[in-house]
Amino acid sequence: MEEASVLFLLIASILLLVHIVRLLMNSFAAKTPSSSSIYGPKCHPIVGSGISFLANAHRLPQYFTDLIRESPTHTIQIRRLFVPISIVTANPANVEHMLKTKFHNYPKGPNSHSVLYDLLGNGIFNADGETWKVQRKVASHEFNTRSLRKFVETAVKSEISGRLIPLFTSAAAGKTVLDLQDVLQRFAFDNICKVAFGSDPSCLDLNLPPSEFTSAFNLAVRISSERFRVSSPLVWKIKAALGVGTERQLRDAIRVVDDYARNLICERRQNPVTSPEDSDLLSRFMSSSAGDEEFLKDMIISFLLAGMDTTSAALTWFFWLVSNHKRVEEEVLKEISSIKAEAFGFDEAKEMHYLHAAICESMRLYPPVPTDGKFAAEDDVLPDGTVVPKGAKVIYAPYAMGRLELLWGKDWEEFRPERWLQEEGEGGNRRFVNEDPYKYPVFQAGPRVCLGKEMAFIQMKCIAATVLRDFRVVPAVPDFQPVFASTLTSKMKGGFPVRIVQRKP
Repeated sequence: MEEASVLFLLIASILLLVHIVRLLMNSFAAKTPSSSSIYGPKCHPIVGSGISFLANAHRLPQYFTDLIRESPTHTIQIRRLFVPISIVTANPANVEHMLKTKFHNYPKGPNSHSVLYDLLGNGIFNADGETWKVQRKVASHEFNTRSLRKFVETAVKSEISGRLIPLFTSAAAGKTVLDLQDVLQRFAFDNICKVAFGSDPSCLDLNLPPSEFTSAFNLAVRISSERFRVSSPLVWKIKAALGVGTERQLRDAIRVVDDYARNLICERRQNPVTSPEDSDLLSRFMSSSAGDEEFLKDMIISFLLAGMDTTSAALTWFFWLVSNHKRVEEEVLKEISSIKAEAFGFDEAKEMHYLHAAICESMRLYPPVPTDGKFAAEDDVLPDGTVVPKGAKVIYAPYAMGRLELLWGKDWEEFRPERWLQEEGEGGNRRFVNEDPYKYPVFQAGPRVCLGKEMAFIQMKCIAATVLRDFRVVPAVPDFQPVFASTLTSKMKGGFPVRIVQRKP
């Protein structure tokens, strides 16, 4: 044990020396005339911009935004000790270059893969190369089937009518304060478990404590995201090797998550679903014979992360914005009142152009994934002239992009769904118009564009329309101003306390 510890410390010391030499070389290069157009935080000898970065680690999306606004190209560089140079951009031309034109040169990369490997393994959101291609092909086929869309629609309707509406009705009658962020996350968790696993954890029953799996999963997501913000990867890697602190918590949490997923796979093998109309994602992937148990576990956990955290985060910010913009709420009510249906589904959701615009506008200001990082496989030059060295971390920032006057005009701060609508004909009808995906990369773009985009919109629009038709969502704290908390997704720090008020018939 002592020999292993000495060897580990020796290796860590060598890595430290290598990183110091590399940073000194980078610091020297930063002083040359060729680098005079580089923007970013002040870079000090040896530590680089590490002090500034750590001081703002709790607010990185806004930190990046503030720096990007000072750059004429909307691209910045950040140098830190022990870490390859980071390039952060909010330039749509650069985003298209990364996500489409030079897609092959910007994989997720080894650093991101190692950070998320314990949680996501080689799942589709953490994979590159052939591993990613195989999973993408299988997932793309399944997501394009009509039977899966029908299965998702049925699951959403059932969860809304059977749990969400009764919960809100009870809260309205009892004048109970709810944490809407928690409620929406529970809803999304129940729903994605039905769609992905064919199981029902019943998390939306607030009389029940959070399940062991839910608690473990949330903890694993939080600690995994914190790995990205440490001063050096060596910090979490040493803690993981020694099994101490948050890394021990992460190890224990992931054991719970993995055991739960493996049990579900085992159960599905013993009780296969034969009807395509009743098939969950797990059954579909198993029938494709695309991989073994490890493949299935990693893929399902990846979709669980995407389906639970992103939609609940988007809706939390949406309801807060609508609660503060009476005019928008009235426009949404006007639209949904014209749709004669007791329960909203895919066909009804397609008619909700204004609501679609309002949700997109909300995600412009508060994208569910505020930043996304790639790895430069080879030396490159971005369209704005930024030189990208091999091994650099290249980040595009949807959060910053939604806050740039150059992209959205002088009224970028205003929550205005109308910017997404176009007048159609003489009847005053308005039609939703998509934006350039590289200006608005909330669902990524290019070969890795989100496969679940359509299903996410169905779920969000059905929830929003049903809730706003029957209830008013009122912040429980007067003049409530949420604090943006970024993990792997955008959250409100401390949740969103609300009162539910039943609308009069």
